Amino acid sequence: MATTFKNFLNNDTTNTRTLLHEAIPMTGSIVSGTYITNTETNIKNYAHGMFQSVYDYPYLSSSANHVFDITMGISGSSWLSGSSAGAYGYHAGQVGTLTQPSNTTAVQQDKKLNIYNQMAQMLMGYEPTRGIIRGFDRDGSLSEPNVGLEEVFFVSFARLLTKDEIKKGSFTMALYTGSAVSTPYDPLTIGDYGAANNYRVNSPAGEYGLLLTSSTCPTDQGVGLIFYQAGVVVLTASLFSGDPCTTGVGGGTTPVPNNGIITTGSYFGNATTSSVSIDYAFLSQSISGACDGFRNRLKNISFNNTTELNSTIYFCRANHNEFNYSSNPTYVNQSKIVVKDNTTDLPVSYITTIGLYSADNELLAMAKLSEPLKKDPNTELTLRVRLDY
Repeated sequence: MATTFKNFLNNDTTNTRTLLHEAIPMTGSIVSGTYITNTETNIKNYAHGMFQSVYDYPYLSSSANHVFDITMGISGSSWLSGSSAGAYGYHAGQVGTLTQPSNTTAVQQDKKLNIYNQMAQMLMGYEPTRGIIRGFDRDGSLSEPNVGLEEVFFVSFARLLTKDEIKKGSFTMALYTGSAVSTPYDPLTIGDYGAANNYRVNSPAGEYGLLLTSSTCPTDQGVGLIFYQAGVVVLTASLFSGDPCTTGVGGGTTPVPNNGIITTGSYFGNATTSSVSIDYAFLSQSISGACDGFRNRLKNISFNNTTELNSTIYFCRANHNEFNYSSNPTYVNQSKIVVKDNTTDLPVSYITTIGLYSADNELLAMAKLSEPLKKDPNTELTLRVRLDY
C-alpha cells in the first residue's frame, strides 16, 4: 500500500478514441442450401413464426454461433395489406385491376404488418406532425411524400459480428434475383457505396446509409437501408421482381406478368421446376417460407465491423526529488537503507508498480512495469499509463 500520493494536474491526463475494424466475410453456403427446412440444422425456426435465426453450425451444437436473424414485413399502405390484398394481380404497388389468383390467401398478414411497424418504430421513429410511425424511406430524406419501402426483408446481424457498429462504406451483399436460382446468371451486388462520407443521422437508432446496386440506379434512390449501430439491413422485395430501382414489389407503375408460376407451397425462386413470384411469397407464404427463399438467393455478405476503444491516458511524472525511497519494509535494515553502502551515497529506489487511487486514497487500478526502473535524485521519469474501457 502506498504511503506517498501525488495528485494529477490538468495536463497530466488525456482521453483518446481508437476504432478497431475486423473483416467479416459470409458465404452463401452458411445460410443457404436445401429448401426443406427440417434438414437445415443451422437454421432455427420458432413456434411464433415471426423470424428465423441462422447459425454457423447446427444450432444445437455447443460451438454454434448466432450469425443473424431474417424476417419480412409489409407496410399498412402496401397493396398486400387490407382486405383487398392480392386484388392487384401480379405485383403490389402497381396500378391496375387484375384478377386475384384463387390460391392467393393472405397468410400471417397481421404478423407481417406488426413486424414492419415494430422495426419502423425502432429505426425510423414517428412523424412529428401526424404522430404516426414513419415508414422506411428509400432516399433517407424523410420528406413528404416519401418514396417508401413498403415490402421488405429485414436482416438483423448478431452483436458478435457487428460489435459496436458496421463500418460505413464496407457493406456488400450479392443476391441472385432471376426467376429461378437454377438458372445460371450473375448475382446482383448491392452495397452502401460512398456511405463513409454520405450517411444519414435522422434515425432514433443512430446512423444509417442507403444500399445501392452496382448498376445504374440513381444515387439517391436506394434499394434498402443499413443501420450501422443497430446492425440491421432493410431490403426492398423489388430486388427479386421487376426493376429494383423503382418502388413497390414489382417496380414501375404498369402491371407486368408474373416471373414465376404461382404454386401453393413453393418458395419464390425455387430450384425445382415450380416457383412463385415474390408478391405471392409476401402475400400467401409464411414468414419462414419467404425467408427460406431469401436465404437460397443469397450468395455472400461482406462487411467490416467496428470496435470503439475509449482510453484515458495518465502521465505519471516522478520528479528528481520524488519517489527516491521505497515504502517496502525490506528497504530498511536496522534503520539503514540496504541499497546504500555509504551514508553519503544517494538514495535509490526501483519502481515496479504504478497505482491509481481515488480522491480518498482507495486503490482503483494498478499497472505493472515489464522491468524495474531505477530512480534516484539525478533522474526524472514520466510513465504513461493507459486505461481502456
